[in-house]
Amino acid sequence: MFWHLQVLNLYRNPVLMRQWVMKQKKCAVVNRELCVACGSCQKVCPMGAIRVYKGLYAITDGARCIGCGRCAKECPASVISLEAPREN
Repeated sequence: MFWHLQVLNLYRNPVLMRQWVMKQKKCAVVNRELCVACGSCQKVCPMGAIRVYKGLYAITDGARCIGCGRCAKECPASVISLEAPREN
């Protein structure tokens, strides 16, 4: 219950959001070869960090992903995992 309030507060403050993401050390990663591009993940992401690319597969925005795992739980093909964020 309190987790949702925390996410809403983080969404309003980009600096706190990024600090929280780095503390969590998790980000959604999609196996593009197995993704069926159904869009379920995109619908449940509270941060809008995942989207379907050209109807082929889902991609994530590591800067926006908070590592909540909602997309991974919703994925019917089970091709989304939570991993350490990749630094560019």
